[in-house]
Amino acid sequence: MTTLLVTVPSGREGDASLELEWALGDVKIRRTRWRGVLIVKTGLKKEEALEILKGFETTAIFKIIPLEKFVRSRKEDIIEEGFKLAKARIKEGESFAVRCKRRGNWIRSSKEIEIELGAKIKENLNAVVNLDNPDWYVWIEVLGNRTAISIIKPDEIIKKEVEL
Repeated sequence: MTTLLVTVPSGREGDASLELEWALGDVKIRRTRWRGVLIVKTGLKKEEALEILKGFETTAIFKIIPLEKFVRSRKEDIIEEGFKLAKARIKEGESFAVRCKRRGNWIRSSKEIEIELGAKIKENLNAVVNLDNPDWYVWIEVLGNRTAISIIKPDEIIKKEVEL
């Protein structure tokens, strides 16, 4: 089971849902409280789903990000789980960047999470911070009272061109 966060132009959630169904087949799509943000679950493996979506022509999808783990939106939980996931993937000397997108007011600051988690990873894993071209992204999406965390390669983030 693969979970994806999909961003779409505000008001085009229905079009994006249809496109995702065409591309991936049997999917479960859930709208969030935030316009333009969908959570998609598919039975396909992550690599397979991303490969299909990379080649898929779309009129209603901006960005696709694979999600690995959901935790409560508490700073301590986010940092603890983010570090645990990073420790399993990021090797000594590899570069990384922490990216946090906050929706809702469950945490005080995205920057605070990025800085604290980044410092913990840098110090404990001897990894290198590279904000422009990292080997890995520690990707955090705060969605109200739930937060999704992923440790992903830059090529696992799919960005599409959509004309508004």
